[in-house]
Amino acid sequence: MLTYVFERNSKSPLYEQLYILIKADILSGNIKGGDRLPSKREFAAHLGISKVTVEAAYSALISEGYVYSLEKRGYYCEKNLALPQGSVSRPAVKAEKQAGVSIDLSSNTVPRDQFPFSVWSRLMREITLNYSRELLDPIPFEGSLILRNALCAYLLSERGMSVTPDRIFIGAGSEYLYTQLIRLFGSDKIYGIENPSYHKISKVYAMNGAKYRLLDIGGKEPLEDKLSQSGTDIIHISPSHNFPTGSVMGAKARHEIITWANEKPGRFIIEDDFDSELRFEGRPIPPMQTLDSAGKVIYINTFSKTISPALRIGYMVLPEKLAEEYRQRLSFNSCTVSSFEQFALADFISNGYFERHLNRTKKYYRVLRECLLDVYSKSELNIKSTLKESQAGLHFTLKLETDIPDSEIKSKLLQKEIKAAFMSDYCSAPLEYPHELLVNYSGLDADKFSLALSAIYEIIC
Repeated sequence: MLTYVFERNSKSPLYEQLYILIKADILSGNIKGGDRLPSKREFAAHLGISKVTVEAAYSALISEGYVYSLEKRGYYCEKNLALPQGSVSRPAVKAEKQAGVSIDLSSNTVPRDQFPFSVWSRLMREITLNYSRELLDPIPFEGSLILRNALCAYLLSERGMSVTPDRIFIGAGSEYLYTQLIRLFGSDKIYGIENPSYHKISKVYAMNGAKYRLLDIGGKEPLEDKLSQSGTDIIHISPSHNFPTGSVMGAKARHEIITWANEKPGRFIIEDDFDSELRFEGRPIPPMQTLDSAGKVIYINTFSKTISPALRIGYMVLPEKLAEEYRQRLSFNSCTVSSFEQFALADFISNGYFERHLNRTKKYYRVLRECLLDVYSKSELNIKSTLKESQAGLHFTLKLETDIPDSEIKSKLLQKEIKAAFMSDYCSAPLEYPHELLVNYSGLDADKFSLALSAIYEIIC
């Protein structure tokens, strides 16, 4: 039976450590082509880890072609993969650890084996050969036409949006695009922001000297009246999946907002569709942009959640008249994304790699989510909290039964090297969500989550 030693305090999840160790043994010849790997149950019991951890490691090895499975027979090593003797050594599975933090519930990270390194590196080599002339030319300020064309096809097939490339503008992430819109509309406009919402949004408006209002989109008061009374000119929302509540805006509220925008010139809707693709049941929620017949909705999306935050590529789709105004007034700005990355992303989308990557990613996160929810259901904290979950995104919340202030719980968890965030961190009075813990789970595994749940239980009980 294969035996491995793990770094329990490493920031790398256990499944990733196991994947690295098995891969090294395959390349070194310790595991030979055709060898049968231990069953998931036996391997998990032998190593003292969860079955899901083994399953995730095997899945990563299968996706890279190191291992294959035979139905009802098990997992086997592919043949002819070993490298010359001495060229591979078993790695010491250690990762640079964030100072004072062993478990991070507050932010999402992309597991290393979930990024398509092999495909991406091949595309980068190919574009160097195929687009050598274009890569040296200046980039249009809107972004490369090849990427904008690829986005048009993607938005039509996956989001039901019929747009033309002259309405798409590429930028280095959503914050940059927010700033560009403030420059277009002016800082004297009043911007409405959902409360609660991602804290960076209000910070961008404040940094640019723009006036903004925090708005409770829920409640019984008609949205049209609420927006009109606030004096809002432009509303910034995430209707397909709000962060941090996870809620989806209903049809009634969507129509009310569009009606409000249509009532006066100069009113617009910024639709931030940041992780709409990550739904685990059914198709993604249609964007509000598909309901827009008067040119009032500005659609923004990025690849931070679907590929990696390190890929600083975002895009916005402007209504036709607004796109022309944007082009006339702000075309002196240079595009902030390199042509190499734009061409690679265009090929990644056009050749079907992005669709396949999304399917694998959703499957992986669905399995991980179910595993963590199973861990929660069996934990002591289950009887002292309530799970709030939506079938989308990379987080869920736990409503803790306690009177201890959120700030005190966070401080005590940090002493245990656990970093946490609460809904209250993203709210402004009078709207509050006391004692609702956010669990951002993409970088977690069952063992770390179990330790975190035990630590929270000890604090509140």
